[in-house]
Amino acid sequence: MATTTVTAPAAPRTGKVLADLLPGARTRDVALVLGGAALTGVAAQIAVPVPGSPVPVTGQTFAALLVGTSLGARRGFLSLGLYALIGMSGMPWFAGGTSGAGGASFGYVLGMLLASTVVGALARRGGDRSVARTAGTMVLGSAIIYAVGVPYLAASTGMSLNQAVAAGLTPFLLGDALKAALAMGALPTAWKFAGGK
Repeated sequence: MATTTVTAPAAPRTGKVLADLLPGARTRDVALVLGGAALTGVAAQIAVPVPGSPVPVTGQTFAALLVGTSLGARRGFLSLGLYALIGMSGMPWFAGGTSGAGGASFGYVLGMLLASTVVGALARRGGDRSVARTAGTMVLGSAIIYAVGVPYLAASTGMSLNQAVAAGLTPFLLGDALKAALAMGALPTAWKFAGGK
């Protein structure tokens, strides 16, 4: 009697991020780290003031999460670390062309540094391969940014925590949902075009 073996569809291989699919090694990594910092700086200039809040809506959080997931934890950390250091040294590429440490929104920059590292680690474990996984990765990354940014906002402005949540979190939730939706479409599609490796 013949037996048939049923095999499950192959799960996507993890251990890689999109940047790993590019050729080269050290030169590639340097270029990607520099490019990720520059992308974040450019995206920070897309800034829309929020009435009653010292923190504008920017493209910088989306760029930071995209850099982290695309480059992985190490390169994402280096890229956002470079972005932060250059901005702290006077380059006017924080939100709205500002620079330096200590401003009301600087905590979000620190949160992006941590978030890019975490989402990069998740991406290496397949956190950007499907719509559902990408949604979870983006939500966690955004939560990390706010977990650092909102208390920093409260401490730097003298707001209560409730006031800081109202000024530095609530007005941004809809925009974050839209950014997550963009990532949910872009990242799994990029993997599909790359052959799902």
